[in-house]
Amino acid sequence: MKLRIIVTGGTFDKEYNELSGELFFKDTHVLEMLTLGRNRTDVTVQTLFMKDSLHLTDTDRQQIAAACISAPESQIVITHGTDTMAETARLLDEKLNEKAEKPDRSNEQLDDSIAKLERKIEKLNGKTIVLTGAMVPYKFGSSDGLFNLGSALAFVQTLSPGVYVAMNGRCFPAATVWKNKSSGFFEAAEQQPID
Repeated sequence: MKLRIIVTGGTFDKEYNELSGELFFKDTHVLEMLTLGRNRTDVTVQTLFMKDSLHLTDTDRQQIAAACISAPESQIVITHGTDTMAETARLLDEKLNEKAEKPDRSNEQLDDSIAKLERKIEKLNGKTIVLTGAMVPYKFGSSDGLFNLGSALAFVQTLSPGVYVAMNGRCFPAATVWKNKSSGFFEAAEQQPID
């Protein structure tokens, strides 16, 4: 079975500029990681864009959703920055669970719009989508990225349809995940402190 990896950037793909001391994007490291990990799955890698997740806009998230909808594969891994990964996962989960309203037969234009929406939702339903990332860039050598990518590939092939976040050997449904910025780990919502 073929699966798709959609690259969006994040720490996962950052590199270090020794002269300026800044992190930057050049190319994705996913293909190199798949080779290093001796991947045996049939994978299509699609680079959507290379951005820090703190700079993602609503338009960027809609672009991620559109890429998932249009992908012919039903199993999709998304590499993403960890700072806003939970927000993107929730948006995808909402789109996966959208229900089209019954069309008002008195408005032909509305019928066409609803029919298009129903087709988009149908294309997203039945897909398993796993978002993953890294706290340390892959190029640093001590990155968690290779482990997280391998875990995400395993999770996407075994989980039931839905949207998930896979980090540090754990997997969380999109609706319940959050990033604990004190510990640097993802946790389930019941572990989230109440303000």
